[in-house]
Amino acid sequence: MADGEQESTEQVITPWDVKGGSDGLIDYDKLIKEFGVTAIDQALIARVEKLTGQPAHPFLKRGVFFAHRDLSQILDAYEKGKPFYLYTGRGPSSDALHLGHLVPFMFTKWLQDAFQVPLVIQLTDDEKFLWKDIKMEEVQRLAIENAKDIIACGFNPETTFIFRDTDYVGIMWPNILRIQKQVPFNQVKGIFGLTLSDNIGKIGFPAIQAAPSFPDSFPHMFGTRKDIRCLIPCAIDQDPYFRMTRDIAPKLKHHKPALIESRFFPALQGETGKMSASDTTSAIFVTDTAAQVKKKVNKYAFSGGGATVEEHRANGANLDVDVPWKYLNFFLDDDERLKTIGQEYGAGRMMTGEIKAEVIKVLQDLVAAHQERRKAVTEEVVKHFMTPRPMPDLFSQLKISTPADAPANGGPQTAAQSA
Repeated sequence: MADGEQESTEQVITPWDVKGGSDGLIDYDKLIKEFGVTAIDQALIARVEKLTGQPAHPFLKRGVFFAHRDLSQILDAYEKGKPFYLYTGRGPSSDALHLGHLVPFMFTKWLQDAFQVPLVIQLTDDEKFLWKDIKMEEVQRLAIENAKDIIACGFNPETTFIFRDTDYVGIMWPNILRIQKQVPFNQVKGIFGLTLSDNIGKIGFPAIQAAPSFPDSFPHMFGTRKDIRCLIPCAIDQDPYFRMTRDIAPKLKHHKPALIESRFFPALQGETGKMSASDTTSAIFVTDTAAQVKKKVNKYAFSGGGATVEEHRANGANLDVDVPWKYLNFFLDDDERLKTIGQEYGAGRMMTGEIKAEVIKVLQDLVAAHQERRKAVTEEVVKHFMTPRPMPDLFSQLKISTPADAPANGGPQTAAQSA
């Protein structure tokens, strides 16, 4: 086999391209070794439950979020009453989110509630402008539309700040410049696969995604404090950005951001990578009707069941490739029901049509509930979330260890506080 052919069978995981290996699947064990992340084990999950006093989210229990960087250090700090904040984001390239986009936001919402910590959400309209053939006005519009879907996930309006890069980048600019000064072009080129023919905006963009990892990028929330740690829930394809960030953080006297990373939500056609917002047949969108959800699952969801009833009864379903089964692992809350379905379907006693009916009902309910919450997201609500504003008492639920020269609420000191 020629070298080029051999290379084409290798899985590719970058922030812009996700392809499975020769079998079409993502080898997550291989990714853990290649990226140098740590697998999340039962002991770490038990510790999260102990510190929050809540059962672990199904995404944790079922290995959807499967790897981390320095999550233990975040938990150590939290246990000592030291603050951290959450940071996640979205690159707006479609009018509506699909279910794969929802996964990190659903989990981030649980983290925000469980730990009672603030959250920043970055909308990288600049990235989509640089990488895709979309006009500036359009990516800015898409960012606002995506913000509405994100808000509908139920984030706390008093401790959540959502920002569009083209609006907010000026506030972060000092940190962006500090980051850019520390990272040579060769490093960016190597990490992100850039070429000499790429536009120069792509070279500078990684620093923009890195900057929210540092608390003083948000003076209206944290003042000039550098002691507040950052935890980033994201899909593992975003890891390269934060490997770069972690390399330079100590040079800027910041904590390295910690990460908790998820698997990809498979396309309807199978786990060959992740859903595509540009291919409507590959994904269930939060704007889909109940009829559309049903049609997409029945027509496109790849089945691991037998080719005939007899074959299925004899051999059962291949759960490793069955998309309806994978979707239930993401979104069916009932652990016992999920276990029963897996046993029955895997043994051939449940048919493909039956498991598709199960997942259709789960997804229809999920999408309908999201649409109801989305109706309540007015322009005023969006403005509240996206306006830099004083945000006192961000850590009021914690007994925070606060430096003597910093205000207790994390914001800039008043004259009375500094007197």
